[in-house]
Amino acid sequence: MSTGTAPTYSAPAPSRPLGVAILAVLVGIFGFFNTLGGILLIAGATALSFLGVANSFAGLGGAIAGIIVLVIGLIILGLALGLWHLRMWALALTVIFLILVMVDYGIAGAFISFGFIFALILFLYLLAVRRHFR
Repeated sequence: MSTGTAPTYSAPAPSRPLGVAILAVLVGIFGFFNTLGGILLIAGATALSFLGVANSFAGLGGAIAGIIVLVIGLIILGLALGLWHLRMWALALTVIFLILVMVDYGIAGAFISFGFIFALILFLYLLAVRRHFR
């Protein structure tokens, strides 16, 4: 039997643009390897210190470098997850990062480099699809 209430309509979830999905996956891969590199730096510095190798990498200096790389990798993984879920904060952080990259290439005088052009294309693309983010 029918309860007498009309079915409710819910707006469809915003679709994820293919370019944003690809960007999120690539950022995630980069974040994974960055995190793995941080873990390996920590392990390498600890192992060298344990073996008694005396250099500037072994011990606390290498472990601190590894921790910094690990934290940056985890932040990048979080950014990839935010892009995948179309979060506005992830879009804002990515746009800020791309602006910094373009300024860096501009300071270096490399406006016609692949890196600058690629960052500019990503920047413009993300601005074009910003309505998908919430």
